[in-house]
Amino acid sequence: MTDTLFQPKTYSAPAIFFHWLVALLIFVTVPLAWVMTDMATSPQKLQFYSWHKWIGVTVFLLAALRLLWRLIHGAPPAHADMPGWQRKTAALTHFGLYVLLFALPVSGWIMSSAGGFPVVYLGIWQLPDLVAKTKPLFETMKEVHELLAYGLLGVVALHTLAALKHHFIDRDSVLVRMLPFLRPH
Repeated sequence: MTDTLFQPKTYSAPAIFFHWLVALLIFVTVPLAWVMTDMATSPQKLQFYSWHKWIGVTVFLLAALRLLWRLIHGAPPAHADMPGWQRKTAALTHFGLYVLLFALPVSGWIMSSAGGFPVVYLGIWQLPDLVAKTKPLFETMKEVHELLAYGLLGVVALHTLAALKHHFIDRDSVLVRMLPFLRPH
C-alpha cells in the first residue's frame, strides 16, 4: 500500500460526518447536563438524564467508528510549513479529544452503575452494570465525570480556536479540510 492511502490530502466524507455529528452531540449534551443537574426531581429531569445517557453512548459508539475509520483511512498530513510545536500540539489535542470521547461516556456509565441507575440505551437496551452499586464510588465518579467534561470543553475550545486561527490568521486550508464548502484564502 502507498502512503497516499494513509495520508489523504483532505478528510473523507465519513470522517467529516463523524466529526460534525459528535460535535453536535457534545453541543447538545453539555447544556443538557447543566440544566438537568439543577432541576428538582421530576419526570422531566429523569427524561433529561436518559437523553444525556443516550447521547453519551452514541458519542462513544461514534468515536469508536471514527477512530476505526481514521486508523484504516488515515488523516491528512499537517501542512509542511506548520511549525513543529503546532504539529505536536495538534497531535496531542487530537489524542486528548479521542481519550475524552471514550473516557467521558465510560465514566458516566460507571457512575450510573455505582449509583444504581441503569443505562437503558434509547429506552430499549439495558446495558450491563460495569460495577456494583457503591455510594462512595458513585460520588467519586460524579466528580471524575464532571472534571472530564470540563477537560473536554477546554480541549474543544483549544481545537476550535486553533482551527479559526489557521483559517483567519494563517489563511491556510486546515479548516477547509473539515469544512469543504469554505474557500481557502
